[in-house]
Amino acid sequence: MTVVAALYHFTRFTDPDALRAPILALCAEEGIKGSLLIAAEGVNGTVAGPRAGVDRLLVHLRSLPGCATLEHKESPAAEMPFGRMKVRLKKEIVTMGQPDVDPTASVGHYVAPKDWNDLITQDDVVVIDTRNDYEVAIGTFQGAIDPETKSFGEFPAWWEANKDRFHNKRVAMFCTGGIRCEKSTNYLIGQGVEDVFHLKGGILKYLEEVPAEDSTWEGECFVFDGRVSIGHGLTEGPHVLCHACRQPVLPEDTKRPEFEDGVSCHLCYETTSEDRKTRFRERQKQIALSAARGERHFGAHS
Repeated sequence: MTVVAALYHFTRFTDPDALRAPILALCAEEGIKGSLLIAAEGVNGTVAGPRAGVDRLLVHLRSLPGCATLEHKESPAAEMPFGRMKVRLKKEIVTMGQPDVDPTASVGHYVAPKDWNDLITQDDVVVIDTRNDYEVAIGTFQGAIDPETKSFGEFPAWWEANKDRFHNKRVAMFCTGGIRCEKSTNYLIGQGVEDVFHLKGGILKYLEEVPAEDSTWEGECFVFDGRVSIGHGLTEGPHVLCHACRQPVLPEDTKRPEFEDGVSCHLCYETTSEDRKTRFRERQKQIALSAARGERHFGAHS
C-alpha cells in the first residue's frame, strides 16, 4: 500500500532555492513521487511513497526553518498516484495574487471536523467553498455557496462583487486540505469581516474523521493526483481524469461520443479547437509508443 501525504506550512524561507536539491535527493533515495511547491512564504504539496520514505521526508521538512509544527494528512492508495517527483519554486505556494495577505499574521477561527456540522447548519452562518468550479462540481457540503471561480486568484474579485449578500453573517469557509482558507480567511479579516471560520484540515480531515451517516458532505472530493477523487474514509472514488482539460469525469462519461482518451471529453469537446485535438492525438500516440518500449514519455500524465 502506498502512503499519500498532503501537506502545507506557512513560514518565511530566506533562500527557498537552497531547499530544493536536498528534498529531490531524499525523494529519489526513498522512491517518493509527487509535487512540492516552495516559496518564500512556505511549502505546499502532495507526495506518495513507502511508509518509511514518507516518514523520512516529513522529518526532513519539519527540520526546515519555522516548520517544526508542519502538519500533514494521510490517505492510502492502491497504486502509486504520481509518475514523477517535482519540486518547484513559486512566488506563492497557493496563488491568490494578494501581496498584503499574510496567514502567519492572522487567520479565521479553526473548526474541528466534529464541530463543523453544528456550525454550518446555523441560520446566521454562510458557507463558502473556496475551490475551483470543476472541484465543486463533483462534491461539496450541503448548502455551500459555489463562487464558480476558475482559479483561486479570482476569489477576491468574487468577494468584492458579492460581499453585500453576507452582511451580518458569520462566514465559514472550506477547501481540500485547508491551505486556501489560510489565505482566504486572512483576506476577509483584512476586508473587515469579524466572524470568519474555516474547517481545520479541510475536506480531507472531515472525510477521514466524520462517519458517512453523520456527514453533510455530498459527492466526492477532487484530489490532485492519480486517484482523482476520494470519498468518506478516504477511499478512492470512481472518477477518472480527462487529460485534455484536466477535469474529473465518471467512468460512464468515457463511453460518450465526445470522449477520446487524452484528446477530449464532454466537458471540453466544444471548447477545444481541431488543431489542439490534433496535437493531443499526436501526444497520445507518442505516449503509447513510449509505453510499448517500456519507457515513459516526457508528456505522459503524472
